[in-house]
Amino acid sequence: MPMAADDIAGMIRDAIPDAVVEITDLAGDGDHYAARVVAPSFAGLSRVKQHQAVYAALGGRMGGVLHALQLTTAVS
Repeated sequence: MPMAADDIAGMIRDAIPDAVVEITDLAGDGDHYAARVVAPSFAGLSRVKQHQAVYAALGGRMGGVLHALQLTTAVS
């Protein structure tokens, strides 16, 4: 069963409380999303570390329940 965009955003916000999260369903199938995550707590982290923090927030759902996530991160 695909994940809802609100569930993805909620998981990210729970793990990264200062994040502003925007989720877009790319294919309309609830299985391919784009996420833009902007957080002050990303300051000083490499892009790889920022992405790892987001993937960790999803608790291993990538590649399973959540098939694809196009991820953009930034420091606010």
